[in-house]
Amino acid sequence: MSPVMRDSPVMGALRAAVVPLGACCAALALLTVYTATGAAGDPPPRIEVVDARIIAPMGARSTAAYFEIRNTGSSPDTLQYADSPDLGISIIRRTVRRTGTGRTEPAWAVDIPAGGTVLMAPGGLGVVILDPPALKPGQSVRYKLWFRYSGKVGVRVPVTTRPR
Repeated sequence: MSPVMRDSPVMGALRAAVVPLGACCAALALLTVYTATGAAGDPPPRIEVVDARIIAPMGARSTAAYFEIRNTGSSPDTLQYADSPDLGISIIRRTVRRTGTGRTEPAWAVDIPAGGTVLMAPGGLGVVILDPPALKPGQSVRYKLWFRYSGKVGVRVPVTTRPR
């Protein structure tokens, strides 16, 4: 390379760009490795479902399922819906008290706080099952709870005659 070409403005610009361009490429490579390991972002929630039960319908056109949902992780999650391949339509509902009377409303999402527990119980939060099949106490039913971050959590739910 001739001395004139080495001192040209184009070569000077290329030499000036090499260090920042190399640093950007190195940073991009490190960020790619960091995110691929799963270490980036908030730690995931850890959802477990315990104390699940379905109330046996006694000739009623609907019944209810109740769950205790624990999040042992350090990030919150949200229950979005619940369903069962063995049952009819399931709707998450919440009893709301206004002027002394209670009525149920759909709960479109239920927040599960980090390190917290949501307890479903009669008179509060629950999953209403419309047009349930004949269910007998002692029977077990498959249920899926769907969470925003944890995805699907499957559980076997016993049928009982008492809500709790």
